[in-house]
Amino acid sequence: MKTEFYQTLNRQAQALLQGEDDLVAAMANFSALLNDSLEDLNWVGFYLLKDELLVLGPFQGRVACTRIPLGRGVCGSAASEKKTLRVADVHQFSGHIACDAASNSEIVIPVLRDNRLIAVLDIDSPKLARFDENDQIGLENLVSSFENALFG
Repeated sequence: MKTEFYQTLNRQAQALLQGEDDLVAAMANFSALLNDSLEDLNWVGFYLLKDELLVLGPFQGRVACTRIPLGRGVCGSAASEKKTLRVADVHQFSGHIACDAASNSEIVIPVLRDNRLIAVLDIDSPKLARFDENDQIGLENLVSSFENALFG
């Protein structure tokens, strides 16, 4: 069931991104698509890598942290490791940065260009263990489509 959902969402994302070459515009619409399509979220958006810091980019949700050092929190750790981090309970994650006290679980997927970190996609949920392996695979495929559309 989730596999089909993410395949449909991926087709929608590809159509949305087709021909778009502006990174900020693409991130804004991509965030909106995920926010409108996924249940039980309280934040979805991007942090862009700038001068060894993750800086807030386009997002949907409540006010957020503006800058996150590499290696700190879920976003900074995923960025420095260049790998997806799926956290069932953020309160148990060492060094978690609580931008929104309502967030209980999180998934962060790096956005890469030629294996260089460009940004991370951060998705938070008020539900514990909101994201499972199927969500991770589906979201990683979506980010891969995003990378292909923008960076070819």
